[in-house]
Amino acid sequence: MDPIRVLIVDDHPVVRDGLRGVLEGEPDMRVVGEAGHGAEALARVAATPVDVVLMDLRMPVMGGVEAIGELHRTTPGARVLVLTTYDTDRDVLPAIEAGATGYLLKDTPREELLRAVRAAHRGEAVLSPTVAGRLMGQVRAPAQDALSARELEVLRLVAEGSTNRETAQRLFISEATVKTHLLHIYAKLAVRDRASAVAAGYQRGLLTG
Repeated sequence: MDPIRVLIVDDHPVVRDGLRGVLEGEPDMRVVGEAGHGAEALARVAATPVDVVLMDLRMPVMGGVEAIGELHRTTPGARVLVLTTYDTDRDVLPAIEAGATGYLLKDTPREELLRAVRAAHRGEAVLSPTVAGRLMGQVRAPAQDALSARELEVLRLVAEGSTNRETAQRLFISEATVKTHLLHIYAKLAVRDRASAVAAGYQRGLLTG
């Protein structure tokens, strides 16, 4: 059986060297290239057949999520296994939605990483325990966390740049009521401020344009 062809994508050379050392010690794996950012990874995949891409997320030039989406569109046969230090919702969900086959953290033990590469090659989903827990939490989120029609109106006006006073005037409500709606929005979207609420609104498809 041909070895699994792996591309390592990370902006830290030391990390790439370490991963190469781990993978090249396995008879069924072969590192076919390295890349320091997403754009370089796309070029490598276009030039060399790759089975599994070990992808970091936060990199210069082009980040991992954008690269994953592009690979998913252009080279669906290449499985992407995210390997990063970040496990927040704003990192995990976009990566999975973009087409990542798996999501691991960089503190994953060596043997688990090797098993994950083999599983990703077979097309199996691979998630670190903390990431799996986050995704389950999203799935189990109670329905009442959905924004009300009025809260959506407030969020859309905030996204347009309206102040609390302007929002109150446009919706014919008091500024105190606007602030109450904002507090409910923050709680439901699990954010702390207006900018984060708008970002979460776009991410969840509540806002368009």
